Amino acid sequence: MTGPRPGPRAGPGPAAKSVVEWLVSVAPNPEACRWEWERNPLGVALLPAGRLWDVLILPGELGHPTLDVLNRCLDRPGPVLADFGDARTGFFVPAGTVGRWIGTGVRGAGDGTWIVVPYPGRATGGVRWLIPPDGSGTLTDPALLELAMHEAAAELARQDGDDGQAS
Repeated sequence: MTGPRPGPRAGPGPAAKSVVEWLVSVAPNPEACRWEWERNPLGVALLPAGRLWDVLILPGELGHPTLDVLNRCLDRPGPVLADFGDARTGFFVPAGTVGRWIGTGVRGAGDGTWIVVPYPGRATGGVRWLIPPDGSGTLTDPALLELAMHEAAAELARQDGDDGQAS
């Protein structure tokens, strides 16, 4: 079976705790953020981008195939989010990437922006982890992400070309 590996479960385990600690470390008040996040019935928190990471947001029709390419190339990409209905896919990349990124159809959340982040290991009604953070700070290399996007776009174009062929 291929695809994203299940992430750490939230709870008392050290892996889950390190993931939560890593995520809330970007919050202006990590303790208050953790308290609210763990008690929020939606299981989400708003966290500021641009401190430890930025998020490059791709349309779902490109984001999922891009993640498939990354999964073929890497043991473990950085964290990846999907939003409601898989309309968008967000790849966590090093802070500062958004300010240098030039690409059509790709949005970015960097310094001065906030993103909705689900609590690791907890099901939510909307945004969810496709690849949860590992707590070590692993992020996706932007150059590799760009190459994966090109490969995914080429695969999509081939599929579209095949669909238009007469049998």
